[in-house]
Amino acid sequence: MGAMMVDVAEGKRVTNANTNHSTPFRLVALSHVNVTVPANAEAAAKEFYGTVLGLTVLPKPPGTRQNVGAWYELGGVQLHLSVEENATNAASDRHVCYVVADVAVAERHLRDSGVEIISDPRPIEGVNRFYVRDPGGNLIEITEAKEQV
Repeated sequence: MGAMMVDVAEGKRVTNANTNHSTPFRLVALSHVNVTVPANAEAAAKEFYGTVLGLTVLPKPPGTRQNVGAWYELGGVQLHLSVEENATNAASDRHVCYVVADVAVAERHLRDSGVEIISDPRPIEGVNRFYVRDPGGNLIEITEAKEQV
């Protein structure tokens, strides 16, 4: 019998008859997100992620480009900063979202750090959020944690 899969487009379970695995495929965690910046923005991006956002810097494992980019961690998920020339980050809406305890405090901190605040272009009722761009042009959403009921 084939493994049970979820058809994301249709939102229903389907059987993959071409699979001989007894255990169905399933994601168990998010490991990391990779963002890219051009080489001329690398130092500013490292300052942004490590100092302004306060992400924990991780040592890069052997086998990686040790002198290029950086790895960070927040809450068990890593952010990998890579250098990529000719990236069109500023033209894209793809983004990483960070959750903060107080969106007003976060906005003030980022503004005081010289980061331009981008108002929410598509507000969602009950969601407090805004956007910024890192020095490489990557879009970042900052949203407030919802109270746990």
